Amino acid sequence: MNVVYINGPVQNGPFTIADRPGKAAGIRAAQALNALLGAGPLPHLWNTVTLAGDLRHREAPDRDTVGRQERELGAIAAKYEPGPAPVGGVLTDTAPAVADLALEMTERLLLQGSLMVIPAAVQICARCGHMTGAVAHACQACGHQRTRTATRRLLVWDRPPDTPVLAREDLHAHQARTPHHLLTIAQNVPQRLILSRTRDLGISLAPLGLEGLVLDPRAGLHIAVLAAAACHRAERPAMTVTENAAANVAAYGALFRQHDGTRLRYALHGRIPYDDTATLQRLCEVHRVGPPLRELFLTWFLPLCSLHIRAGITPAQLPALLKFWRRAHLARPDAPASDALTELRHRVTAGDMRWVMNIQTLAQAIPKSPGIHGADEEPEGAS
Repeated sequence: MNVVYINGPVQNGPFTIADRPGKAAGIRAAQALNALLGAGPLPHLWNTVTLAGDLRHREAPDRDTVGRQERELGAIAAKYEPGPAPVGGVLTDTAPAVADLALEMTERLLLQGSLMVIPAAVQICARCGHMTGAVAHACQACGHQRTRTATRRLLVWDRPPDTPVLAREDLHAHQARTPHHLLTIAQNVPQRLILSRTRDLGISLAPLGLEGLVLDPRAGLHIAVLAAAACHRAERPAMTVTENAAANVAAYGALFRQHDGTRLRYALHGRIPYDDTATLQRLCEVHRVGPPLRELFLTWFLPLCSLHIRAGITPAQLPALLKFWRRAHLARPDAPASDALTELRHRVTAGDMRWVMNIQTLAQAIPKSPGIHGADEEPEGAS
């Protein structure tokens, strides 16, 4: 039962990784852990089923000559410039492998009776027809203030009473670090969840008789991770995601975290204060940390730290973390001990990230060079 780490699909918004490195925290953490496990490069996952993406495409002057999917792929490629594309490639939540798996899983859940296609009352924008949901509010597609009630055939999950949408066993983490507040927050969802949405791009539910509707992207994110894991024959994918994101998507992915012996779990990480560039620069100068070591600190050590400091790394913690990092780098052996690497891999496989704050263990794990684009690094001596 092999473990791989896969990033929770990142929303394909108007940014680059160079400008917004925090967006790549989950990607970087997953890549670092997979390198330690010897898993090889896995694809970076991206979420393209967004209403914001629909609007950007509709408003683009070249919308008649550039397709929506083509625009999304071009925007993803631009995220990595000026560096090379990731060695493992990219996978979107509308890729053919994801769409095929989504329909297979959805059809199975319908046959089992877990999901239903039924007429249900929802709010529809009175001007453009966008489905705003079960509650009336201004249309986010066109800005119109008025909605009307309409009955549509929808894909729904009527959750049985007292059925948890997130449990301890859904988290890939050390037993002592269960975030009970997250389990409570995730549970705060309606008893009936609507799993079909109106989007210009998405996994079409037309084969199920739901013309003009796509699978809710919050379900699709989980299926994308399962599809990536299947390509690498991994039965235990751990999706790197913040607690806030997990709380928002857990209910919609509750029925889509398992398939044919594969079970997805969440590997929770905190945010990283990359925006405080002045403080980071000043600290590196004070501690005489040169560019290569600084790059490893930012793109390798801090993402791993974020899996341990799940509440989020604060700017006030950066000085101590940088000093700790410098000491660990100075202690780095010429060749890591094989028994130390074996023990480290056991801990990584179990989701135990406490080792990242142990200088001797961390020193064994440090790679030669950073980089989220190139080949995944393994510590010397790794097989």
